[in-house]
Formats: sequence, C-alpha cells, structure tokens
Amino acid sequence: MTAWIRFRHQGKTGFGTLTPAGVSVLDGEMFGHARPTGQLLDLNDIELLAPTAPSKIVALWNNFHALAAKLNQPEPPEPLYLLKATSSVAAPGAVIRRPASYDGKTTYEGELGIVIGRTCRAVSVDEAGDFIFGYTCVNDITANDILNRDPTFAQWARSKGIDGYGPFGPVIATGIDPAKLVVRTILNGVERQNYPIADMIFSVRELVSRISHDMTLLPGDLICCGTSIGVGVMKEPVNIVTVAIDGIGELTNEFWQ
Repeated sequence: MTAWIRFRHQGKTGFGTLTPAGVSVLDGEMFGHARPTGQLLDLNDIELLAPTAPSKIVALWNNFHALAAKLNQPEPPEPLYLLKATSSVAAPGAVIRRPASYDGKTTYEGELGIVIGRTCRAVSVDEAGDFIFGYTCVNDITANDILNRDPTFAQWARSKGIDGYGPFGPVIATGIDPAKLVVRTILNGVERQNYPIADMIFSVRELVSRISHDMTLLPGDLICCGTSIGVGVMKEPVNIVTVAIDGIGELTNEFWQ
C-alpha cells in the first residue's frame, strides 16, 4: 500500500507519499508522471490538505443492503447519486462550522471514497479498475433539516454542499482491495458506525463503470460510495468526528455548532 498526500509547506502546495521517515516529496503530477525529488519532510512541518482537488464529487445514496433493509426501502436497480459542491471540501483536521443561516440538525456519514486516476468515459466493469487511482476516507456531512424541508423538491445538493461539509483524506491509499475494508465512524469517542464495504449494492467497479456512462470522470474526481447504518446527529457544541478505515487511515475533524 502507498499513501499519497497533498500538503502546504512554506506557502507552497505539494504532494508526496508517506514513509516511516516522513513525507517523500514528489514532482510532476500525482495522476501522471510523479518523480521523487529526494526531499524528505517531517509531518510536523507541513499542513495537510485534502489529498486531491476534484473537479466533481459524486455522492451515492442507498448503496448498502443493510441500510436499505433498515429503512424498508427497495434496493435501487441503478446507482442513485448527487453531485456535491467542490467548495464543500475540507482538509483533514479542519474545524467545520455550521453556517449562521442554518440552525437545524447536522449529521455525519462515514464513507469510503474512490479517487479516479485517469480520464474515464463509458468504461466496462472489467475495465473500471484501471481508472481507479486509490481510496480515501470521507465524511459526507449533511444539513439534515434542509433535505426534505420543501415537500416538492428534495434538496440534496444544498443540504450536502455547504462550505466545509465535505472533508476527506488524510491520504489516498493505493494497492488495496476495497472489498475487504471496514468503515468505522467515531463521534466524541463513541463508535457509531462499523460496516463492511462488501455489503455495497453496487461494487466499486460497478459504480465507476455506471457513472462513467453518464459523465466523464477526470483524474482526481471523488466518488463517495454511500453510507450504511449508524448515521446520527452531532449534538454537542463541539463535536469530534473520526472516519477510520484500516488500510487507509483516520480522517478527524471538529464540527462546531
């Protein structure tokens, strides 16, 4: 497994891979030709950024057998998804604040994220793996009371697109089998979600294939695979949320109300 990161160091944005000795700095393009520079940075000397700057964020709904059963909803015949604003991206460790214009409930959603590595259009399920760069941790934060406020129109984009409501990271992990992963979400020290990626209705490759038949996926784009049971409201004035996936890492952010 290789762990890729983006960072800011001395006012400049860079990328590299994590090693036991620190961050091995690379030059070129993360999704193209990346070359070692020979520079090694201490993690304490850098500011971690979200590990990619996606042109779009695709977020799945109702993509786990267990959640569909709990909600008593039919399993969809094709992926159900929305586009989440890229301005919602927040870095690992960032403090996320509920906007002053909203005083309702906000929920966490721990998820696996797929990061695209090559321009991907209308690919087959068998081909889809060749276009996946790696995987990351996602917290698909939702302003829950906005979602169904208007009975004539479900406001998915608005409820999930608020500034800061899309943290992901801390790394993009390559060379791992997503079907063996387990997503855990810890809220204020208490585990609230613990579910296997193997329970997805549409697998990682199926998602990439089917979405690529609707829209071209570009290097760095993020697909949030959807969440399972255990989603809940962040009730404290200050909430610490960690999305942990063994084999990838831990994404921790504070949410302030």
